[in-house]
Amino acid sequence: MIRNVAVLGAGTMGSQIAAHAANAGILVLLLDVTAEQARAGLKGLQKSSPAALFVPEKIRQIDIGSFDGDLARLQQVDWTIEAVVENLDIKKQLLEKVDKVRRPGSVITTNTSGLSIAALAAGRTEDFRRHWFGTHFFNPPRYMKLLEVIPTEDTDPAVLARFEKFAQIILGKGVVRAKDTPNFIANRIGLFAALKTIQLMQRGGFTIEEVDRLTGPLIGRAKTATFRTIDIVGLDVFLHVADNIYQNAKQDSQRDIFRVPDFMRLMAERKMLGAKTGRGFFKKEGDAILALDVDSLQYRPRRDVRFPSLEVATNIEILPARLQALTKTGGRESAFVSELIASIADYAASCLPEIAGDPDAVDRAMRWGFAWEMGPFELGRALKGEAIQPSSFLKNQHVIRENAGASLRDIGDGVACLEFHSKMNTIGGDIISLLFGALEEVDANFAGLVIGNEGQNFSAGANLMLLLMEAVEGNWDEIDYMVRTFQRATQAIRYNPKPIVAAPFALTLGGGCEIAMAAARAQAAAETYMGLVETGAGLIPAGGGTTEMLRRAAGAGPQHIREVFENIGLAKVSTSAEDARRLSYLRAEDGITMNSDRLIQDAKAVVLELAATGYRPPVPIELPVFGESLGAELKLGIYLMQKAGHITDYEANIARKLAYVICGGNVTRPSNAPEQYFLDLEREAFKSLCGEQKTLARMEHLLKKGKVLRN
Repeated sequence: MIRNVAVLGAGTMGSQIAAHAANAGILVLLLDVTAEQARAGLKGLQKSSPAALFVPEKIRQIDIGSFDGDLARLQQVDWTIEAVVENLDIKKQLLEKVDKVRRPGSVITTNTSGLSIAALAAGRTEDFRRHWFGTHFFNPPRYMKLLEVIPTEDTDPAVLARFEKFAQIILGKGVVRAKDTPNFIANRIGLFAALKTIQLMQRGGFTIEEVDRLTGPLIGRAKTATFRTIDIVGLDVFLHVADNIYQNAKQDSQRDIFRVPDFMRLMAERKMLGAKTGRGFFKKEGDAILALDVDSLQYRPRRDVRFPSLEVATNIEILPARLQALTKTGGRESAFVSELIASIADYAASCLPEIAGDPDAVDRAMRWGFAWEMGPFELGRALKGEAIQPSSFLKNQHVIRENAGASLRDIGDGVACLEFHSKMNTIGGDIISLLFGALEEVDANFAGLVIGNEGQNFSAGANLMLLLMEAVEGNWDEIDYMVRTFQRATQAIRYNPKPIVAAPFALTLGGGCEIAMAAARAQAAAETYMGLVETGAGLIPAGGGTTEMLRRAAGAGPQHIREVFENIGLAKVSTSAEDARRLSYLRAEDGITMNSDRLIQDAKAVVLELAATGYRPPVPIELPVFGESLGAELKLGIYLMQKAGHITDYEANIARKLAYVICGGNVTRPSNAPEQYFLDLEREAFKSLCGEQKTLARMEHLLKKGKVLRN
C-alpha cells in the first residue's frame, strides 16, 4: 500500500506530479537541490493554469526539502519518483545517493520521457533494481490520463502489478505497459504522426491553417490539432523528442521521418518556440492572430479554410462514418487524410512488438496520452470500413428500454443504469419520459438505479433550444408543463423507494446538476465541473435545484443561505469534484472516483451497498422562510454590485428574482414552509424570466456562440 511519496525534482513536471499525488490524498515530500527551489516549485503550483490542485487546500499535503538535507527522509516513504533534468549522468548520480538511503522494498521509479530505464539503474543494488521501473506521466498529470509504465528485465512482476493497480484506482490513471525503447509508445507514435503531417503538408502545398483544419476534431483529435499543439508544447521540446528518437531508434524503418525539417530548426534558432516565447506557428498581435508562412518564415493574417467536401463530413457525428464520407470525396484534402491515417497505422504496426505487447496498448496510449478519439489501429480499421468493437462497459449491456435520448440497461447484480445519449446529453422530453419509465422498472424488478453514461459529459443541462422556441411563441402553458414535469422528475428521483445513485463527470450543468443533486448519492468523477448556471441564460434553476440547495443549507443559518444565493447568482461551476463539495453541489457522503473508467462500476457498488443496508428514502422537511429579514440584505448587495459595474442592470433583475425565491417571498416574519412552496416560487420566477426579451437574447446567444451575453 502506497500512503506517501517522495518526488525528486521540483521543476514543472515534478511539482505537477506532486500535486496530483496530493489530489489523490497521498502525503508528498517534494525535494530539489535546495529547499528554496522546492519552495519555488510549490509556489508555481498555486499559480498554475489550468489548476494543478483539485482545491487549494491540497497543497498542505506537500512538504518540501533539499537533496543534501532531506534525502534520508526517503526511509519513511513507500514510493520515490525521480523527475530531475533529462540528463543520464545527473540522474544516475542522484539515484546512487537514493540507493544508499531508501527503505528496502519501497518502490523507486523515474519519470524520464526518453532515457533508457535499464541504463539508469545500472550499478544499483539488487533490491533497488527489483523495485525499479519507469513511470512516464503526461503533462499536466492531473488532466492527462496516460501513465506509461516501463519495466526492466530485473523488475519484480508482483511489485509492478501492485503499483499498476494503485495507479489505476488511487491516481486514476490509464496505465499502459510499454517497453524500454526510445520515447516509449505515445511520443514515438505521436511524433511520427506530427512529422508525417508536416511532410505531407510540404509535399501537397497546404497551409498550416489547412493542416490544423484537417488534423483536429475532423479526424477525432483535439481542437489544437497539429501546429497549435506544437505551439503549446514548445518547439524546443518537440525537437528534443524527435532528435532522441532519431539518434536512438537506429533500426526504425521510418527513421528518416524523425529528421526534423530545416525550417523548424530555423524557427528554434530565432526563438519561435510557441506560447512560451509569444510566437511559433501562430502569433498574436493585438486582437489579431497571425499565421506563419513556412516557406518565408514570415507572419501573415490567418486565412479561412475552404474545403467544400468538409461541409458534409463535418456534420457526421460518428468518427468512422465521418472518415468514410471524407475519403470518398476525392479531393486533395481527402487524399491528405487518407494517406496520413494509413501511414500512421502502418508505422504503428511496424513498431510492434518493439514498443508494446499488443495493438490495443498502442491505441490506448494514443487515446489517453494525445486525446485521440481512436488509436492508430482503430483508425486504420475505420478507414477501411471495418467494424470497430465498442470499448465501453455500458454498450455491451442488455437494453431494457430506450428512445432517441436515453437507454435503460441492465448492468448486472440487480442494478439498472439510465444512460443519456442526446447531443451534449441535454435533457429533453424523451429523457424525462424514459426516466419515469426507468423508475417504474427499477421499483418492480431491480435493487436500484445508476444514472450515468460514458459520453463526453454527464449533461450540459436542459434543452435550451426547445425552451427558446416555446418562449418566442409565447406558449406559457407549455413552459409551465415542462418545468412542472422536470420538477416532478427530480422529486421522483429524490423520494424513490429504491436507491438511485448519480454518476456525474465532466460538464454537469443546469438540469444535469439538478438531476445529480436529487439522487440518494452521487459518485462523481474527480474531474467534474458541476454547477447551476441558469443565470447565464437569463433564468434561475427551476427543476428543483434552487430548492435542493436551500435544503442543503437548512439549519445552517443565514450565512449558508447567502452562499447559496452567491453560488447560483454568479453561476459558479466547480473546478473539480472536491470543489463541488465546497460549493455544496456534492455532499460529504457523496463519493469521488479518480479513474473515470471505473465510475459506473463504483456507482453500482454504492447502489448495492445502500440496498443491502435497508435503504429508505428521505422524509420531506420544511425549509426556513427568511423573507424580508434576509431579502433586504441581499437586495442591498445586488444594488451595490450594480452601482459598481460588476453586474448589468438586467443581471440585477435576475438576481432580485433569485433572492425572492431563496428568501421565500416578501414575508415580514421568518417562518417555515414545505418544499413545494419553494418549488412553486422557483417555477413562477423561471416563467416570468422566459417572458423577458433580454432573457431570450441570452438564450439565443448561448445557443449560437456558446458564450454568455452580458446584456
